Amino acid sequence: MKRIGLLSDTHGCFDEKLYRFFDNVDELWHAGDIGNVDLADKITAFKPLKAVFGNCDDWHIRAIYPETQRFTEEGVEVLMMHIGGYPCNYAHTARRMIEVAPPKLFISGHSHILKVMNDKHFLLLHINPGAAGIQGFHQVRTAVRFIIDAGNIRDMEVGEWPRSDL
Repeated sequence: MKRIGLLSDTHGCFDEKLYRFFDNVDELWHAGDIGNVDLADKITAFKPLKAVFGNCDDWHIRAIYPETQRFTEEGVEVLMMHIGGYPCNYAHTARRMIEVAPPKLFISGHSHILKVMNDKHFLLLHINPGAAGIQGFHQVRTAVRFIIDAGNIRDMEVGEWPRSDL
């Protein structure tokens, strides 16, 4: 069993609210637009971090984190990328990867819109954790935590904070 914290689009912001929300997770997954290496290091010092770079991340972040990550965690195959779209509207690259080998969990960021959707065609769960940072059009900051256990994803919780409340 592993407790996962999932976030995206921090754009350089990781505050006390996120520390508290993720306090009991075993590892953090970041779906891109981290912001800078200092923030990535700060997160890594707090919890082990798996991340992908986003379209706003500079070459320093891109040198450390890949564009996509595909891995298996506790029996769940995961595909994570920043710009991936969502069921019935996947980005071209994401769709090709999903068609070739559908994961059980597909994670993307970029939209700043929290979405949790089942894809009945590819039999996967899609999660976009929204935006945990303060840059962008979103009015509510969001992040997600859940448990992966013996091939199952369960006990999903969403954290929400007003964007202006730092």
